[in-house]
Amino acid sequence: MTSKTIKNVIKPGTPEDLQGRLGVVYARVSSKKQETEGSGLDSQEQRCVSRLAALKVPYERTFPDTFSGGGDFMNRPAMRELLLFIDTNPHRRFVVIFDDLSRFARDVMFHFKLRNAFRTRDVTLLCLNYNFDESEEGEFIELIFAGKAQLDRRQNTRQVIQKMKARVDAGYWPFSRKRGYDMIRHHDHGKLAVPNKQGLEVLAPALEGFANGTLLRQMDVARQLVEKGFWTRRGPEKYLSEVKAMLTDPFYAGYIEYPKWGVDRKEGRHKGLISLSTFELIQRRLSKPYATTRLRLDISPDFPLRGLIDCACGVSLTAAFSKNHQGKLHPYYLCRKKGCEFYGKSIRRDAVESGFRDVMERGQLKPHVAQIMEVVFEKVWKEESKEFSKRDDEIIKKVAGLESKLEQLTDLACRAQTDLLRGVYESKMEECSSKILALGDRVGGNTDLAVPYRTALSKATSLVRSPYPVWQKLSAKEQHELFFFLFDEKIIYTKTEGYRTSETSTAARLFEDLAADDSASVDRTGFEPATLSLQMRCSTN
Repeated sequence: MTSKTIKNVIKPGTPEDLQGRLGVVYARVSSKKQETEGSGLDSQEQRCVSRLAALKVPYERTFPDTFSGGGDFMNRPAMRELLLFIDTNPHRRFVVIFDDLSRFARDVMFHFKLRNAFRTRDVTLLCLNYNFDESEEGEFIELIFAGKAQLDRRQNTRQVIQKMKARVDAGYWPFSRKRGYDMIRHHDHGKLAVPNKQGLEVLAPALEGFANGTLLRQMDVARQLVEKGFWTRRGPEKYLSEVKAMLTDPFYAGYIEYPKWGVDRKEGRHKGLISLSTFELIQRRLSKPYATTRLRLDISPDFPLRGLIDCACGVSLTAAFSKNHQGKLHPYYLCRKKGCEFYGKSIRRDAVESGFRDVMERGQLKPHVAQIMEVVFEKVWKEESKEFSKRDDEIIKKVAGLESKLEQLTDLACRAQTDLLRGVYESKMEECSSKILALGDRVGGNTDLAVPYRTALSKATSLVRSPYPVWQKLSAKEQHELFFFLFDEKIIYTKTEGYRTSETSTAARLFEDLAADDSASVDRTGFEPATLSLQMRCSTN
């Protein structure tokens, strides 16, 4: 009698089929919470082991899984481990037992793919709440049960998404907590995101530092966060994607959005770490090329331009010392890209750096252009001062409205007939008082902007009018930071042509373009007032 005939005679799951097999338990829950509930891993294992004992099948081991949803069974770590265990024991025969058909698979297609994976391995399947039947009718019934499990999963997913979308629409963040925040249970709001100590003392200053230019690049933000203990397990270069996500996330400005569900940006119920204006300034800075440029880790005062200038082939020039026959060292820049016409051809450091000095000096403002700069600066400063006053007026109106509301709540609390209702009013009163105090701190009052204006103007004009003297006084790292303030991108240098640019620095070119137009009107087209707005804030602090 052939093995095929024997399999047809001996039905799976019968005492004859179970003889000589070892029992393996597969237990699965879809969340950590279920591990401690009645359908948890321990209870599943206990029930399955008891059934194996009743069937007199020796128990071998358990493969516990914590996995949510349907889909490919190979995405489940314990299922992969279980199949590998069977494959590495080809001379042993197994029974795989689980407590419910929904633990097996919650997707019709993958249910039968998994069934076939066990069938080809000669594994008998047992389920506490379902009897497998290899007949045509049994397969049809199994299809119905698998379809029902898939339907339940999809309906549950839909309901969860609907509830979470409703929370997002209401201004709440229903997902896992954001770094810098804790998720707490609030008696009025339910689950609410609240800034924690790390968010307020470490993350907020880093975000503001990027906005105001103290931290020039995303790499600088990552490095500061690692140094302050915000992240501890890896080096700063490993967190650049997380930094980019936080810099572009309006959540940290107190707003909520979820485009995947069609939820546009709206004011959230949580408190932001930064203001919306700071967030928008961050977005403008991210659009600049230097924002994503990494500072070299091997910046050397011997070669300050390494990493700032490119060869004509598009690869950054490297630099090194070369020793002559007498053993004397000579500094050179060179291209290391094979196939480039300048590959390996040394360029004297003096030639490269003196040429760069010429490029910087071409950026000096002419006297009439410097006057235009002062006029533009003064105009933008005045407009920003008006904006400050306008913001103060708006805050004062909000405070007046909150004070009126506070009076009403006080009256209602005094007339409340139950302690519970009085407690609700008092909670609203505290919330109202906190908002009044917070808004009061944002009012500028009678700050005299004349002194910080003169300071900011002096610093800005001296830098743009003649940047090279400033460059000479800086460290190599600071020179790299200044470079990307003055230039949009790296500049090209070749051994035969020198610097391939006739342009002045970006900052100086801006005012020369203004001077070329009708300078009497000093139109602000193309000018970014946020830069001066930033200087106002820095100077008034």
